[in-house]
Amino acid sequence: MKKFAKRAVFVLSGIAGVLAVGLATTTLVNVVASGAEADQIEPYGQPVTVDGREMNVLVTGSGPSTIVLLPGYGTASPVLDFAPLVDDLAQDHRVVVVEPFGYGLSDSTDRPRTTENIVTEVHAALQELDIDRYILAGHSIAGIYGIEYTNRYRDEVSAFVGIDTSVPGQPNMDIVFPIGLLSAAKNLGLIRVVKAIDGVGYDEPAYSDDAREQITLISNRNALTPTILDEMDRIRTNFADAKDARFPTDLPLLLFVVAHNAVTPEWLSLHERQAATVNDGTVIPIDGEHYLHHTHSPEIADGLRTWEQTRATANE
Repeated sequence: MKKFAKRAVFVLSGIAGVLAVGLATTTLVNVVASGAEADQIEPYGQPVTVDGREMNVLVTGSGPSTIVLLPGYGTASPVLDFAPLVDDLAQDHRVVVVEPFGYGLSDSTDRPRTTENIVTEVHAALQELDIDRYILAGHSIAGIYGIEYTNRYRDEVSAFVGIDTSVPGQPNMDIVFPIGLLSAAKNLGLIRVVKAIDGVGYDEPAYSDDAREQITLISNRNALTPTILDEMDRIRTNFADAKDARFPTDLPLLLFVVAHNAVTPEWLSLHERQAATVNDGTVIPIDGEHYLHHTHSPEIADGLRTWEQTRATANE
């Protein structure tokens, strides 16, 4: 037994030593690579000062109406993520993509990532750019932030367009994330290893090799930063606070929704019920996955145009 114990201790010590060396290596590689990659990130958009920090915003295209796009949670680069949809819509709209703090090329922040703070900061960025009348649109969790936003700034927002957006009462949003463990994994360089193996997605034809490379660089920089982790940690409370929230009843609502969600079978009906809470609510089901704007941008852009034209004709 003594010999077995000694051997076990020897083996475990060896394993621990290998792990320690491995983690030291991934940590060092992460630090060195992060420094080198910073110079490879190509700038886009324009900085806007909000709360003493710089928030990055892209303004492009022209037309009679303005569309402001907000990203889903944790999107590495909202501007590059929305690019296929922006390129289409910018043909006849002014399109604005806001990269909240912690996203894209925007600074990080230590302000709590509550819905209230995020909405206030996005609005402040638009105010700095003198953008005061627009359609607010967004993906995923932007549906929760959008309810708060449109109720607070109803006089500025002419409609809300959701791209498979989150809804109040959405199942399984009370999850508690292992924030400390994820932070440690980031600092040890393990997240970079995972991304190197699995990639960052964006394999659709709409994204070029250059775009994927830039998204990878920005993802390595932004993934699981303290700002992003704080927002993750507050997902359950932000959803809980929005449990009974609704869009203003007089706000036109257009929701593009995944038609068949295997994880949440009631997904489409949840959005249909949300659309029924306003006077002018429309739901357009699309056969696709959550990131509809990666694969169905032309369908979304054309659907939005048809929806706008119908309302313009009705008001003539």
